[in-house]
Formats: sequence, structure tokens, C-alpha cells
Amino acid sequence: MKTRLFRGWKTRAQVLCLAALCGLAAVGTTAVAFAAQDATAPVAEAAAEAAPPATGVVAVAAAETPAAESVAVIEEAAAEPVVDKGDVAWMLTSTLLVLLMVVPGLALFYGGMVRAKNVLSVLVQVTTVFSLLVVLWIVYGYSLAFSGSGAWIGNLDKLFLKGVGIDTLAATFTDGVSLPEYVFVAFQSTFAGITGALIVGAFAERVKFAAVILFAVLWFTFGYLPIAHIVWAGGGYLFEKGALDFAGGTVVHINAGVAGLVGAYFVGKRLGYGQTALKPHNVTLTYVGAALLWVGWFGFNAGSNLEANAGAALAFINTLVATAAAVLAWALTEKLTKGKSSALGVASGAVAGLVGITPAAGLVGPFGAVAIGFIAGVVCVWGVTGLKRLLKVDDTADVFGVHAVGGIVGALLTGVFYAPGLGGQGGEDFDMAAQVATQALGVGLTIVWIGVVSAVAFLVAKLVFGLRVAEDAEREGLDIASHGESAYEA
Repeated sequence: MKTRLFRGWKTRAQVLCLAALCGLAAVGTTAVAFAAQDATAPVAEAAAEAAPPATGVVAVAAAETPAAESVAVIEEAAAEPVVDKGDVAWMLTSTLLVLLMVVPGLALFYGGMVRAKNVLSVLVQVTTVFSLLVVLWIVYGYSLAFSGSGAWIGNLDKLFLKGVGIDTLAATFTDGVSLPEYVFVAFQSTFAGITGALIVGAFAERVKFAAVILFAVLWFTFGYLPIAHIVWAGGGYLFEKGALDFAGGTVVHINAGVAGLVGAYFVGKRLGYGQTALKPHNVTLTYVGAALLWVGWFGFNAGSNLEANAGAALAFINTLVATAAAVLAWALTEKLTKGKSSALGVASGAVAGLVGITPAAGLVGPFGAVAIGFIAGVVCVWGVTGLKRLLKVDDTADVFGVHAVGGIVGALLTGVFYAPGLGGQGGEDFDMAAQVATQALGVGLTIVWIGVVSAVAFLVAKLVFGLRVAEDAEREGLDIASHGESAYEA
């Protein structure tokens, strides 16, 4: 099937811009003062050096001074970074919760949305892509994302985790408080892994497994790592601009949504799409997957605070109430537009709320979180219906309509509800218009960067392996054709 990638590109570009601004329109008249965010502190090595003398002073030899003053004692309170066991325990738990989001959460969420003959292929793709990216993260991903202070990418100083050990530390948001660097490496590896796993839902049921793997490597290397660096690492372009992204609105969700959209265009529509109903084979699995995503997301968002303190509590309650608001918003919107609120809609609403609050989780107040969740819920209904029809794309699991659209809404509204007058954490000199403009810059840069990288990566995968399975294999189902197994034996 030929890919008509550039047909109607002007309409798609206009629609994407509309999606980016839709959430903002509901609150666009509000104005308050701003303070620059203490963005994610860069990871800093704290390799243990020689212990100071028991008296707490450092002796400095001065060979060129008179004999009577050959040794000068300088009073320096060599304050060593504090590692709190509670922080370590919380971050290890948060890392485990993010893993729960992927396996089994995301795998079941996507698995239930496809037809019975393809469910195993989706489970395999989600789990394998996640595992691949976790391994690549410790080989070179962590180094390129968080080592060095370049504007666009890190360096290879920590290739194969060189220099990272049980004594090295990673900084947190609080001066003098650190985490073991291994904890930070593990936590961030799950973010890279889940972002890649999210993408596969867009072109499920007709893509070659080998093409998915090759795409994941190229996208991770040239797409995810630069975006993670410029948003979260010290010296990164958007980091220095003051862009706010607490837990991955741009790095994870807009990233995955755009890559998924590009992939859906390249791979093409499923056989029978638009001609026959391609219904989810098991909404119960999808519902259970959404519930597990909600539980795991507390590690995703509250864990991004890097400490077990009031900041984590704020991200935690915001994750709770924003998701609840989005569920209600999606159900209400479906009731008004379709006459019934569906179980699939309630599950999708929960994910939309989780996506929407991700960039704002630790930066806004609970009522701001409710507003963000409600707006994301309403807008994402349009994202998976009207916008999807306008784009003329077969996005199997609505990765773009939920993750990209919800991420755009959340990223832009973070710039609004960060205002102290609306319960946010901004300072008295907050400038809403300036912050929203910075947020829009981050959104636009992510869309363009990932769009280009994804297109090139899919072209390479197409040249090497081909993207789509044969028609006979697609009709038979990828479970049998690609993996030689069946989820449900007759």
C-alpha cells in the first residue's frame, strides 16, 4: 500500500495548531505574575574523596611559607550531600510503579483494543521495545541525555555507565540532598522505555516486528535522547529557556504521539479500515490496563519530584484529581454527543487526564489540576473522533489523539496554572503570556524534531525490512504470522 504522507499536509498542520491551542482557549483571559521554575537539577557526580579530618577542618600544606606557618588550618565546613533513606525507598518504589505501567498496564490497555488475532503481537511489541530501550539507556542513553551541558545533546563521558557506582550521587531539587545515581539511572530508564512502548499502539495489527525494533533504536537515539536532554538536563536549550515539564508532557507524550502519527501514515491503514468495524476484542482487558496505568502513574508523576516530601504529595494529589476530572469530562462529553458513556471512553478518559497533568503535576495546585484534567478529557474526545477523521489516519490505539493532544493541552495549560493566583508554584513576578509562549516553543520544537526523526527512521526501516506484513499475514493475524502462537485456542 502506498503511503500518501504529504497529501493534505496544510489541513493537517492547521488542525495540529488548533489542537495545541484548544485547551488554552478556555482559560486564555486569565493573567497573573510568574517565577522561573527550579527545573530538574542536572545529575552531578559526587564521587567519594578523602574523608576530612575528625575535627571537620581541612589542612592545606604551604611549602613556600615560613616553617612556623608551614601548615595552615582552614575552617571549611565540607558539607557532604545528604542521602535520605526515605527518598531512596520512594524512588525505588516509583521506578517499580512505572514498570507496572508498561507491564502489564500498557500491554493490557493496547492488547484489549486490537482484534483477538493480534493481541499477542501487541504484548510482545510493548514488552520488547521497553526492554530494548532500557538496555540501550545504560549503554549510551543515560550519558547522552544527562552527561554534559550542551544545548542539544549530552556527551559520552558515561558510556556504559562509566564512572557511575554505589558512591556516585545524583542531585535533587533540594540543595545538599542527593540520590544514589543508580536510582536516578533506573528511574529515567523506565521513562525512555515506556515512551517507545507507547508508540507501537498507533500502527498495531499490520507492522513487521523487525521494522518496529529498528525504528525504536533510531528514534531513541536521534529523537528521545536529544529531547530529554534539552528539556531536563542542565544546559539544555529548553531547560535554559525556562520551559516547564515536570514529568514528561513533551519528552514522553507529545513525543510518542507524534511518532505514532508519523508511523500510522507510513505503515498505512489496516485492511478493511473504514469499510468494516474493527472493534476492540476485549474492552475488559483495556479497562484493567487503564486502571493499572492510573496506579502506576503515581510513580511516574510523584516520583519525578525525586524526593519523598511535600512536592511529591502535591504531584500525587494532582495526579489523582486531574484523572478523576478527565474521566467525568470524557463520560459527559460522550453522553452529550453520542447518547451513551462507554467503558472504553471512561478508560480513555483516565489516560487523557493522566497525560494532561503529567507536565504540570508538581507545579500547579489541585484546582488547577482539576481544570487541566477536565479540559484534557473534553479535547481528547475530539482528538480521537473529529481530529482523527480530519487527519484521515488509522491510529489503532489513538496514540496521537490521546497522548499528543493531551500532552499539548497539558503543556500549554501548565504555563497558565503555574500562576500563584491560580494556586500554582510560580513566584510573584509571574508572566503568564511569556511562560505560555515558552511552553508553546517547547511543544513546537518537540513536534518538529520528532516528526522529522520519525519520518527518517521509518524510511530507513522500510528500506531495510519493509514496514508492513503481507496481506495474507495480516488477514491471518500477527499472533500466528509473526510469533507462531494464538492468544485464544479454539
